[in-house]
Amino acid sequence: MKLGDFDFDLPERLIATRPVRPRSAARLLVAEGDTLRDLHVGDLPGLLGPGDRLVLNDTKVIPARLTGTRTRATGQGPVTAKVEVTLLEPRPGGRWSALVKPLRKLREGEAIRLSDRLSARVERIAEGQADLSFNLSGPDFDAALAEAGQMPLPPYIAALRPPDAQDLEDYQTVFARAAGAVAAPTASLHFDDALLARLAERGVAFSHVTLHVGAGTFLPVKVEDVTTHRMHAEWGEVTERAAAEINATRAAGGRVIPVGTTALRLIESAADETGQVHPWRGLTDIFIYPGHAFRVTDGLMTNFHLPKSTLLMLVSALMGTGRIRRIYAHAIGAGYRFFSYGDASLLLPERRNPKTPGRARA
Repeated sequence: MKLGDFDFDLPERLIATRPVRPRSAARLLVAEGDTLRDLHVGDLPGLLGPGDRLVLNDTKVIPARLTGTRTRATGQGPVTAKVEVTLLEPRPGGRWSALVKPLRKLREGEAIRLSDRLSARVERIAEGQADLSFNLSGPDFDAALAEAGQMPLPPYIAALRPPDAQDLEDYQTVFARAAGAVAAPTASLHFDDALLARLAERGVAFSHVTLHVGAGTFLPVKVEDVTTHRMHAEWGEVTERAAAEINATRAAGGRVIPVGTTALRLIESAADETGQVHPWRGLTDIFIYPGHAFRVTDGLMTNFHLPKSTLLMLVSALMGTGRIRRIYAHAIGAGYRFFSYGDASLLLPERRNPKTPGRARA
């Protein structure tokens, strides 16, 4: 299985830099087996119904991109220089790992002033990153970060425009609860309160899980043999309640449909070989590529992903590589908008026996 098997040409004009409004007005490509339909996210209540369960990732994106200054004493007086910081993930003891530019000029022990309230100290520099400790913690840190930070837009959007105040709303789901992500679970950005209410009226059930999406989600695959790729780890939690709800849906023969690859990876991590989901909390580095035997997932709502990405490999595992090629060719031809602020797809492979775990798809 080669990296080139997951490549395709995407016109730059199809990379979305802003979401559509309202959220549910985004287009939705429904792929059910070999059948394709061009609809909109607002049509979901007509596609789902009683017995179906959507699994939603309630992680909350923090405004992890900061600009500050460092001041260093020299023989000619203090010298101040600009520093750009992107928080990556929390470390024990309240520290954060971060990307800092320019890293090569940074020194351990140095202080970085990020706002009137917030400053950081460089504790360690290694492997292209820095570990930072902050002068604030808990709610005080959260409040100062909210004032000083910007949303950490994905590289393919940041390359086309800078983040702004509108992204604080646009790059956050309406059900975000648990702060800790530095990237959004983007398929969930299509839901608004009105759509959630309509789905509930149809009898669709919801379960909330948490996976704090890390910057590693944007890391490129650098190996030609994709089976040797090492996946980044992300922290997640499936509560006892969520596990019981998902198991009850499966036992009743209903469909379990995660919204986003993050929710899918988490429930597959929490499921045993029989397809039973257990309460789960910790780091997952599950890597799903063609040949994976799905244990609990019956379908997936997701956006359109980058060429040669692990997320494209995941949807290829769910639908089959050849089928995903046809789905993406259709999306490009029909002008669907791609990536985080883009349109969505609803991927529904052939049903498995709800009492048994899924089979690997070619």
